[in-house]
Amino acid sequence: MDYENLVASRDGGVATIRLHRPKVLNALNGKTLDELCAALDAFEADPEVRVVVLTGDERAFAAGADIQEFAGQTAVDMLEGPRGRQWERIRAFSKPLVAAVSGYCLGGGCELAMLCDIIVAAETARFGQPEINLGILPGAGGTQRLPRAVGKHRAMELILTGRHITAQQAYEWGLVNRVVPPEVLLDEAYALAREIASKAPVAVRLAKAAVLRSLDTPLDVGLDYERRLFALAFATEDKEEGVRAFLDKRKPAFQGR
Repeated sequence: MDYENLVASRDGGVATIRLHRPKVLNALNGKTLDELCAALDAFEADPEVRVVVLTGDERAFAAGADIQEFAGQTAVDMLEGPRGRQWERIRAFSKPLVAAVSGYCLGGGCELAMLCDIIVAAETARFGQPEINLGILPGAGGTQRLPRAVGKHRAMELILTGRHITAQQAYEWGLVNRVVPPEVLLDEAYALAREIASKAPVAVRLAKAAVLRSLDTPLDVGLDYERRLFALAFATEDKEEGVRAFLDKRKPAFQGR
């Protein structure tokens, strides 16, 4: 797959999407988001792909939105433009997304990382929502996902001041899963992705859906949703293989069926 602003590849069950606009610290413009959605569509349709690792480069995961695109934009442009649909497509990706973050992860970049299911951060990573410095506010989920990750008061501090936090602070606040030296960032992310890819693919997607639903619904509604997905997993061949493998004391060979 050939793209202008990103590089996409696959190695076994793990696919990689690397944002590639190094001159502007991987700033997210409309074309980049279009290509990201197209790459996710392709990997969604590929039964061999079980997990996707999303990354940038050493200097930046993504330093934010491409501010040049904001010049001259009106409220109507923002409401009717494609950005909302692009972010919704990323959110709807059903397979696990692992973010491998190094350097700047700000504004839309931070919002993109928070859309992922797991975040592995290099010690060099810096997180923040600095939109307030432009006279605007986060518009791709920052005001909603950040409080869910770090709590109201910490989210308020970051969003209202525009300050950055270190990878270690992000870990202590619950925003990222782990912090590693930059030279092993991708090794750590790929090891985690391969471990997830070794599990039953249908069950993994159902589990992701159940966890995401828990963030949006009361407990009783979430429990009902979980029970339905739990029962649905019993219709898969992988469930039979997993049970047989456990009883036979061997490693299961999941097929995604």
